[in-house]
Amino acid sequence: MASYEYSSKKDLLEAIHSKYVLLDAEFEDVDTSQKDVRLPGVDKTPAEIIAYQLGWLQLVMGWDKDEREGREVQMPAPGYKWNQLGGLYQSFYDQYAALSLLELRDLFRLKEQQWLDWVGALTEEELFIQGIRKWTGSKENWPMARWIHINSAAPFSSFRAKIRKWKKNLHLVPLDPPSGP
Repeated sequence: MASYEYSSKKDLLEAIHSKYVLLDAEFEDVDTSQKDVRLPGVDKTPAEIIAYQLGWLQLVMGWDKDEREGREVQMPAPGYKWNQLGGLYQSFYDQYAALSLLELRDLFRLKEQQWLDWVGALTEEELFIQGIRKWTGSKENWPMARWIHINSAAPFSSFRAKIRKWKKNLHLVPLDPPSGP
């Protein structure tokens, strides 16, 4: 069984939430003054990690809402094509840039709960049968559950590794270079 396959909605929900809890816990010892510190070897700051997730969770739920309400689904987002994801990510970072780390985490907690509520309201058929939602496409083996996995459980795990590496590197790199000659 591939990592994105789940035997039930319950398994999917448990995987999402358990990975979210582990990721969120990694931010406990990150000071909000360091939320925007970029370090060598890590491509996102702590704030960018959370902003990225906030953006993608909202987008995917929006695709589904648009389809259910009879609107055209614009993927990945209005004004962006799939080959313009860097600009899309930057729009996420910009949208949440003014928030403290605590505020970002609070929003992330709320968005993860909305995500779980949304997934929980879907039927097993909607989750696991390809083509129930048009926005999931016609590509074989891409039912809604896979889209949900790659936008929550999977990045929650990979971002947990990134924030752990970021915290390790934070202690290796001086943040304020010494002044003077």
